[in-house]
Order: sequence, then C-alpha cells, then structure tokens
Amino acid sequence: MPRPWRPIAAAKCCTVEDHVVLGNLSRCRPTRTDFAKKVAEFRRLSSTSTSTTELIRDDEFSQSFGAGLYAFELSELRAITHDFSSNFLLGEGGFGTVHKGFIDDKMRMGLKAQAVAVKLLDVGGLQGHREWLAEVIFLGQFRHPHLVKLIGYCCENEERLLVYEFMPRGSLENHLFRRISISLSWGTRLKIAIGAAKGLAFLHGAEKPVIYRDFKTSNILLDHDFSAKLSDFGLAKMGPEGEDTHVTTRVMGTHGYAAPEYVMTGHLTTKSDVYSYGVVLLELLTGRRAVDKSKPKNEEKLVDWAKPYLTSSRRVRFIMDPKLAGHYSIKGAREVAALSLQCISSHPKDRPRMSTVVEILQGLQHLKDMAVTAASGGGGGGGGWPPIAGRHAISARARLDKKTISTK
Repeated sequence: MPRPWRPIAAAKCCTVEDHVVLGNLSRCRPTRTDFAKKVAEFRRLSSTSTSTTELIRDDEFSQSFGAGLYAFELSELRAITHDFSSNFLLGEGGFGTVHKGFIDDKMRMGLKAQAVAVKLLDVGGLQGHREWLAEVIFLGQFRHPHLVKLIGYCCENEERLLVYEFMPRGSLENHLFRRISISLSWGTRLKIAIGAAKGLAFLHGAEKPVIYRDFKTSNILLDHDFSAKLSDFGLAKMGPEGEDTHVTTRVMGTHGYAAPEYVMTGHLTTKSDVYSYGVVLLELLTGRRAVDKSKPKNEEKLVDWAKPYLTSSRRVRFIMDPKLAGHYSIKGAREVAALSLQCISSHPKDRPRMSTVVEILQGLQHLKDMAVTAASGGGGGGGGWPPIAGRHAISARARLDKKTISTK
C-alpha cells in the first residue's frame, strides 16, 4: 500500500532545513553582485555552442545555479509517475505536461517522503530549453513562502524535467472558473491576493529585481490551507541595471494580462507585473476571466468592461462575483476595486509598488461589514444576477405591489 501523503507546511523565508543540501545558498535574496554575475554567466554559456546537457552537468554550473536542488534520473521520474500516466496528469500548458508523483524517503538521503509535481518539457512546444534553465536558476536561488519550491531537475539527452513540491489545491484559475468547484469565500480570496502580492513584492524587492512577466491565475498555485505560491518562472527576467529604466525584450506572456506599454514597446519593468496583478484582482472580484470570448463584444476584455464600475464605490456591487452571494465586506470590496484601478492604470508611474499593495490588502482582512449576513437569508454558494442589492429591491417592489392589490 502506498504511504498516505500529508502536505508539509512551507518553511519560512531564509530558513535552512537540515535535511536539504543547500550548498552556497545562505540567503533568500542573493546580493546584486553574486546573482548578477551568475545570470550574466548563464546568458553567456547558454548562447555558446556548449550543449545544455554538458552545461547542466558541469560541477561549476551545478554549484552556481543548482545549489540545493536534486538531480534526478529519468528512470526515477518515470517510476514515480507510472511512466507519466494520464491517470496522474495534473495539467498541461506551453511547457508540456505536469504529472503527480510520490517520492519515498529512500530515493535521496535527507529527502522527505512527499507528493511532487513533475513537469515534463515538450521539446516541440512553445517554451524551450532557455525557459527550463530560467526555472532552475530563479527557483534554485530563491526561497520564499509564496514561491513554489523547486526540489530538483532532470536533464538526460533531450529530456528536460522539473520536480516541484505538490500543491494540493491546484491553481487559482480552476477554483475561480470551473463550474464544479466550490466558490471561494471573500476571506479566502483576500488571503490568496495577499499571498500572491507578497510573492511579487519579494521578487521586486530583491537587490537585483526580478520581473515575473507571466502573472496570471493559472500560475498561482494553492496549498492545503489556500496559501498562494507563484509558479512557472520560465519567462522571468532580471530587472534593468544601472541607469536603465526598463528591459527591452520581445513581448511574451498571456493576452489580457500583459501591460499595454509592454505590448506596444517591449519595454518591461516591475510595473508591468503590477498591471497583471491588477487584472487578477479584478478576476477575484468579478469571477470573470481576463479575456472571455463567450461574452458580448464589449465585455470580452475584463479590464475594459470593469473600469467604469471601479471609479464609483456605489457601482462596484454591480460587478461583484454572483457566486459570493453578497457575502463580502462592502468596504473591503470598494478598497480592492480602487486598488485594482490603480494597478491597471495606463500610466506605469501611477501604479503602486507591490509592497504598498500588500500593506493595503492586509489592512482589509478583519473588516466585518458584510453586504449580507447569514441571518438575512443570503447564504448559498451559487448566488444569482442581479447582485444582492438588486434582489432586495425586487423583493421590496413585490411587497409594494401586493399591498397595492390588496387595497383595491
């Protein structure tokens, strides 16, 4: 019988676990000099004729980029996923497929028995070797409670795989948009928003800032207690150096989340991530996707549809997710709406820092001014449309009509 898996609580930032060989990783945030040199060397090496297999197996490379990571054999990963069986499929994307596996405590000395997620690179897919190396570099260097933990990698011939901690509740995307899922409560949505914001704030606040570049609901994974962790660092970029104000790069990411100035010019900054975060905040508020082709033409793009409602605190209730059934803080919803409006500003300088976003959201956690209380009969998970205030208005109108009829 396989051993039952129990989720392991995330270690706090900068905590070194004795059972993991972390090599030279002694800080959560490497200094600018150390990390910048390593990334520069990576870019140089990966652009030369040196094969990726030779590069990743090089001792110096492993010490610089893979410190603290385990190098797995392909046969081992085949075994723990039952040869990448479709029965163990967790998801798939531009990178390839992700399968669930279980590592026992005999596979590597010091490695705990645990469930893992094994990402298998589709060699002919949209993302390639450089994205795989980027994951090894960034997640091999950084440790934080709100970044998914990379346990190890595999590099054999043309095969490229990554092994992560398993996140039992899957992605935020699935919880928000799958009809079969139970609706997330207001408090849980706020908790997820704060956790994701902390992850971005950590990256942006590093000595050498990291631009995530692909912030979206499918890349926000949830632990057993709905703690949010950022995943998929294949598109991450180092921030501008010296007097540079931005990084110029080809436009990549996901339609609907990318900042307008980045799409138009290719100029990438940390404020590009802030815009994407604002879009996700809107998704949490409304229960709508960033882009939904099933909606009428003028409602397809969430930002364009929602913006007019965000400028007035009285209108916010008309765009709240019906699945909340009115069970949300009125003041909290208004504050989140106002914050999302700042984040999606067309002027990058007007967007707040992620550290400020964290501070604002944390101040909303204990608000109790719910739009509907359990006693008022507004419970249930499905809700409906119009919003709760609209339903009360209809009920009041019905009572008035009944009174009028009885007096005739």
